[in-house]
Amino acid sequence: MRTTTSSFSLPESMVNNAREILMFRIKGKKEESVMENRVEKVAAEAEGLYRSGKMHCAEAVLTAVMRNFIPAAEEEMVRLAAGFGGGSGAGCICGAVVGGTMAFGLIFAADRARVKRLTKELHRWFREEYGATCCKIILKTHRKICYELTGKVAGRVTEMVLSEKI
Repeated sequence: MRTTTSSFSLPESMVNNAREILMFRIKGKKEESVMENRVEKVAAEAEGLYRSGKMHCAEAVLTAVMRNFIPAAEEEMVRLAAGFGGGSGAGCICGAVVGGTMAFGLIFAADRARVKRLTKELHRWFREEYGATCCKIILKTHRKICYELTGKVAGRVTEMVLSEKI
């Protein structure tokens, strides 16, 4: 059986294959769009929590990611991040990175190797973006960036988690 398109004919199987490829691409774009929307939502939520003054960077990242991936988790878990804001109070490791690492641990609790790999990947990405993972160094080179940085880390963690689940 042949299908006529314009001035030439294509075998039905080719037309069906072309349809399948097109539908696959459309589905992929929709999934990509859904992922982008979720990443943006989590990033905005984390930044908003931090800007509100109710949470610092580690708490905000952990809360936003947790709410979006394990909503049944107790909000009390966020208290675990209390000491990590402002580079653990000493200016060392960025609290947003710590919050992301804690989120990996909650989401992938049964797979320590995965958590370790994702944590290394997050640190590598963060260093590429900001030049260091040390809060003191970041603040010297990127003044007043903590709100934005908190959102970006939450968004990156979300991308990483969604990529793992696919």
